[in-house]
Amino acid sequence: MKRFPSLTATRAGLALLPALLPIALALNGCTTVGPNYKLPGNAAVNAPYANAAIDGADKAPVTQQAVPSKWWRLYDDPVLDQLVTEALSSNTDLRVAAANLARSRAQLDFANEQGGFSGKTSAAFQRAQESAEQFLLTEKIPVVNEGALDLSVSYEIDLFGKLRRGVEAAKADDEAVEAASDLARITVVADVVRAYVESCSAAEELEIAQKSLALQKERVKLTQRLRDAGRGNQPDVTRGQTQADTLAADIPRFVARRRAAQYRLAMLLARAPSDLPPAALACSRLPHLKQPIPVGDGAALLKRRPDVRQAERLLAASTARIGVATAALYPTVSIGASAGSVGVVDDLFGPTTNRWAFGPLISWTFPINGQRARVHEAEAATGGALAHFDGVVLNALRETQTSLSTYASDTTRADALRTAYKSAVQSADETHRLYAAGRDTFIDDLDATRTLTSVAAQVSAAEGQVAVDQVNLFLALGGGWEEDEKNDSNASEKVGAKAD
Repeated sequence: MKRFPSLTATRAGLALLPALLPIALALNGCTTVGPNYKLPGNAAVNAPYANAAIDGADKAPVTQQAVPSKWWRLYDDPVLDQLVTEALSSNTDLRVAAANLARSRAQLDFANEQGGFSGKTSAAFQRAQESAEQFLLTEKIPVVNEGALDLSVSYEIDLFGKLRRGVEAAKADDEAVEAASDLARITVVADVVRAYVESCSAAEELEIAQKSLALQKERVKLTQRLRDAGRGNQPDVTRGQTQADTLAADIPRFVARRRAAQYRLAMLLARAPSDLPPAALACSRLPHLKQPIPVGDGAALLKRRPDVRQAERLLAASTARIGVATAALYPTVSIGASAGSVGVVDDLFGPTTNRWAFGPLISWTFPINGQRARVHEAEAATGGALAHFDGVVLNALRETQTSLSTYASDTTRADALRTAYKSAVQSADETHRLYAAGRDTFIDDLDATRTLTSVAAQVSAAEGQVAVDQVNLFLALGGGWEEDEKNDSNASEKVGAKAD
């Protein structure tokens, strides 16, 4: 019966734990050392040139409308849409990004679980003979069954905000990984569209090369008939055949380009090339946009691009780590309580074996052993993160402006070549009729045919380059990471909301 009063005393000690909670909460809100994160006013993203209309947008066939989330649907091509959808679910780079994001979320959960209440319990039983002299006894202690039971609870007080800053850093790191995942998504989308465009473009150029070869072969046959009729000569036939052989030599190049694009497309979809959709393999016409490319403005661009968001979140994480390093200069304070029973097994939970305790636990390491250098290191890292953020912003503007300029110039060139092609067709037809009637020389007919086939090839190549430029521009604009259309309005606010 003597055990129950002792057990009651132990419970009374543990009953003091609730009293620790208000004290812990009061102390926990004392202070948070280190700078509170705020986007620096001198950051490049706040500069006037970063928030104005995108330079070069007035020279390219674009509009100032907002970039849609699923921009590839502007092509209105079901085959392309199917390829992109499949790549988003099976691409290996996106699987890696998903794994990185899951790992980051686990790290954030770990940071959130640090500090606060923690407990520990232990139990040990043994048969032993203790040393008499350790208890300042002169006679041998008998062999007994010993037991030790212990329960302890503590609450770490985040007195200087070390844990809070750690959670801030982990959260910002997680959001940076999320932005990196979005960046992987838009890169995969752009790579799929580009590979599809290049496959279609190579097939179209192959078809034009084959038509040009067929046309030249007809010219050679005519020259042979004129030679046989005494109105021509063998050198004319030889020159015509040389031109035909030259055109035939280009055909393997287009075949190889098409296969390379299809291999790239298969890799992006994690498929074998032979398993690509038949419609994708059979594509022989470039997909065309149904409207001018919507580019928005500079501010929307910088808030939408995942790499800009990623760099801004890394800056926030680096700033929080200054607080973590600063808080390490100060003591760690916990409030704890423990209770237990230690002694001979038969006497456990008796008044002679029970124990309990509670009170503050303070741990402070000094000298600080270079901890201030850790603070300076964190401050320098934050300066580097700001410089990196500025560099990413400037690079985003450069990429977009360069893509716009390239798209504008290549579009103008393609338009000029299409005009030249119409003229070359007319000239080749007229010259060939005159040559067939004996009113023009074979050299003139050969030159006109050569010009026609050359311009036709240039038009096809220029149109293919314009299609690639469109994809590069969409990639520079940073759209395509949103999961659904409703996120379009939220995308432009994501960086600003986190920065505030």
